[in-house]
This record gives sequence, structure tokens and C-alpha cells, in this order.
Amino acid sequence: MAQICYLNGEFLPLAEAKVPVLDRGFIFGDGVYEVVPVYGRTLFRLREHLARLAYSLRTIRIANPLDEGGWSKLLQTVVERNPWEDQSVYFQVTRGVAPRSQEFPKTGVAPTVFAMSNPLKPPSAEQRAQGVAVVTREDYRWRRCDIKSVSLLANCLLRQEAEDAGAVETVLVRDGHVTEASTCNVFLVKNGVVVNPPKDNLILPGITYDLVLELARANGLPVEVRRVPVAELGEADEVWLSSSTKEVLPVTRVDGSTVGAGKPGPVYARMHQLFQDYKAGVRAKAHA
Repeated sequence: MAQICYLNGEFLPLAEAKVPVLDRGFIFGDGVYEVVPVYGRTLFRLREHLARLAYSLRTIRIANPLDEGGWSKLLQTVVERNPWEDQSVYFQVTRGVAPRSQEFPKTGVAPTVFAMSNPLKPPSAEQRAQGVAVVTREDYRWRRCDIKSVSLLANCLLRQEAEDAGAVETVLVRDGHVTEASTCNVFLVKNGVVVNPPKDNLILPGITYDLVLELARANGLPVEVRRVPVAELGEADEVWLSSSTKEVLPVTRVDGSTVGAGKPGPVYARMHQLFQDYKAGVRAKAHA
């Protein structure tokens, strides 16, 4: 069965989708994107993802090509036209096709809208049971990480450093403080308190980041949102990663050193269960 995508008003096999070489997304990385997990063919936290997309588009001065209902219908169609029950839906909007010049086009240009889906590949049972390794590196990305831009070269270079080191992620450090990881947000736990960096221009405002905080606060887990000195990673009882595809994932090694007891901790176990319960509730409501 062919993998079906959407491109500028047409649903077609992914292998047949083509973008003009003068598309500003191709030439400049001039566009933004989102990734939404799908559980049981239900788009997860879609409204929050669309709100973040609208923020990114507004910030880079691209008119949103669809309203919430239009996006919902389009993305649900992508889900239904692909065979997997659990999916990862990627969609992006670029400024469109125009002669190559850094300034924005002076005449009306239609944005390019693309969406595709892949099978969702969550962390393995072994990763959840044993935890994963990360490395730390200097955060040399630009200072507008709150925009979910398709310009991801720095993230790719930093993520490859983890791959080269046999780790799953690179945790980023700017001015001595943890910002986020190359594809995830970062949490730590100390004395039962969940600690994470604040949302600002140096990190992506993660949808799962927000959900973790919601679940913690709703279930009596103490939370501190503050700047996190990198030294605290080595002193933490637990370290977690969060993202739309990883959900919440325990870290048990940082730069080769053991985190806490060297295995996923009790606060992680609690958060993982809360997350699964929340997912089950969303799925049940969608299929009621």
C-alpha cells in the first residue's frame, strides 16, 4: 500500500510528491512545521499543536493557510489514508515559491502546505526499563528556538554527536544552563521535585512538556520551573526527556556517568503511568 501524503491541495503517493526548487523552504529553510502523534487513529493534543503552528507562522509572518477546522480535517484525512493505527503525522508550511532573494516576496505568493504520516515508533520496552544515555554539548543554535522552524541544521549536527557517541540524545547547554535536547525537552528530579527549564526564546515550547507539567500538578507532584545549571544533571536523582514521539523517557547515563541509582526512578514510573492513563482517556473519549 502506497504511503499517502498531502501537497498543495492534492493527496498522492509520497514518492510522487514534488516541490519546485525555488520553494523558499528548499532554498532558505523558510518555513515551520509540526509533528503530531496519533494513537488508535486519534490525533493527540491536536489543538495545542495547531496553536503552536499558528504562533510559529505569525512570528515569521506567513499567513496561516487553514483554520483549526481545516487543519483538523486535512490531517485526519492523512491519517485515514495511511494503514497504521498509531502514526506520527508531520506537516509543514513554507513561504512558497519565489525568485531567490533573502527578503520576503513583494507580491502575493501562496504558501506551500505539505503533510505526511509514518508509523509511530515509540521507545522500546528495553529503553523504558533500563533508561538511555545522553551526551551534553554547547548549544550553538540561533536565539529563536521558540519557533518550530524547518531550519534544523544545528539540531542535526548536535543530534549526530549523540549518534557518534552511542547515545540517544544530546542535551544542550548555553551559558552554563540546560536549555533542551536536540529533539526533546529535558526534565530532572531532585528529592521528589520535578525541575525543568522555563519556556523562553531558547527552547521549543513542547506540547509534551506542557502535558508533563499538567499531569504533575494535577497529581500532587511538586514542580519547579527555573533555570537549571548543568551541574544539576550530575546531581539529579532522575533525568527525563520528553517529546511527541518519545513521550517521557528516562535517562540513566549523562556523558558516561550514572544518573541517580542507574535505573529509571519512582517519579518517572509515576509519570509514565499518568501519561498512559491520559492517553487511554483521550482514546476512549474519541471513540465513544
